[in-house]
Amino acid sequence: MLKVLAGKFRALSGELIKPRKLRIGYFAQHQVDELDLDATPVALLQSVSRGSRENEGGEQEIRDFLGGFDFRGQRVDEPIHHFSGGEKARLALAKVAWSRPNLLLMDEPTNHLDLQMCHALTVALQDFQGALLVVSHDRHLLANTVDEFYTIHQGKFAEYKGALSDYESWLMREQSQSRASNDGDESPLRTDKKRQRQEAAMQRERLAPLRRQEADLERELERLQRDLSAIASRLGEADLYEEANKSELTELLRREGELKANIERTEVRWFEVQQRLAES
Repeated sequence: MLKVLAGKFRALSGELIKPRKLRIGYFAQHQVDELDLDATPVALLQSVSRGSRENEGGEQEIRDFLGGFDFRGQRVDEPIHHFSGGEKARLALAKVAWSRPNLLLMDEPTNHLDLQMCHALTVALQDFQGALLVVSHDRHLLANTVDEFYTIHQGKFAEYKGALSDYESWLMREQSQSRASNDGDESPLRTDKKRQRQEAAMQRERLAPLRRQEADLERELERLQRDLSAIASRLGEADLYEEANKSELTELLRREGELKANIERTEVRWFEVQQRLAES
């Protein structure tokens, strides 16, 4: 559906009417792989500007904009092939945002983003003044950015009226009713309520260790980020670079490297847990 709206696929039926001033920003996972790896972040956004009269910002404006996506200093002039997967995902998001869309179509936007950037994206989408359609397994993102939920279930597209936290139980009830109907039970009211409760309880119990692990990792990441921020603040103080504080500077730089490595390892574990939850 998102690809039809974005003009990537042709609609099989029906009519799609687009307003004259509609500007669509489409972000999908595969767009990370479509980045020109020989270009720099500045050159990438300059190419977007050349393709639209809506975006004719100068180089300094582009550099300031990239700073909002944590690309600063010499980093904005480095070839993209030097970047990590998370940095490429951030850059692909920056490319979409630079086009100044009034309709955002997003397919799993938080994949490959670290926890800090997921939070930044959530805050940015909360402030977005246009319309937003997002497909995501990230429940935190959905719960904090959208007003309505829709499902495609058994070939039907419909609004989901319940709370996001109740979706698993709702889906189990739907599946139970479907099985009962296939077995010749014509009345959904005759569905075994006790079995539904048992299935829901088993699902919660099965996912509980992953949920606990997810919460533990998020707390650990928050702690590591706080420690790293404190070190960054101290590194910004001029007196630290005096000869008398040389040993403190050395220790802070060592600790900074250690924290960054720990954050990267913890984020990898967090992504693995997210993937297992999404597949459950």
